[in-house]
Amino acid sequence: MIDFQPLRILLIDNDADRAAVVRKALVEEGHEVISQRPDATGLTAAVARDEPDMIIIDMDLPDRDTLENMSTLNAHAPRPIVFFAQEQSDRNTIQAAVRAGVSAYVVDGIQPKRVRGIIDTAVARFEMFQSLRTELEQTRTALEERKLIDRAKGLIMKREGCNEDEAYRVLQKAAMDHSQRIGQIAERVIAMFGDKDAEKIRRAS
Repeated sequence: MIDFQPLRILLIDNDADRAAVVRKALVEEGHEVISQRPDATGLTAAVARDEPDMIIIDMDLPDRDTLENMSTLNAHAPRPIVFFAQEQSDRNTIQAAVRAGVSAYVVDGIQPKRVRGIIDTAVARFEMFQSLRTELEQTRTALEERKLIDRAKGLIMKREGCNEDEAYRVLQKAAMDHSQRIGQIAERVIAMFGDKDAEKIRRAS
């Protein structure tokens, strides 16, 4: 059985009566609405200040300003976002919301009996996306580092008259001696390109 994790929620809704219904449904499920705002203006700053676990937006449809604010948040301080749309949405609107960082897009507003399932789904999707995002960034970083290492090996081979394996061992030893990644040593070797003293490259640190 999965342990229940209460969430601290930032609620965005410009309709006081509707917001009260949403708040009641969330509280009944054990969550806490720590802040309520009428719109998404300054969303990233609000998240930095209040540090909510989730953002719930309840409005007719996502407008351009809301999408832009969600995109900014997703780029700088991503959080699970649940969007309750009060009006029927077309495919393009839903896709735009998802690209902006929405984890769950629900049409026809909030229904109390569905709150737990929606929130659990939003958190699961958010965590999966963040995991994929991290893996992609790590792969991209590894690829860039490999390019740096290959370039540095080429410089060492040219200046030292050694083969590729020997050049790699030079980088590897410098990395071990200075407790740095080989990619960091490679960057420093490349920065020294043009230096006539080949021995300085061997001692790169």
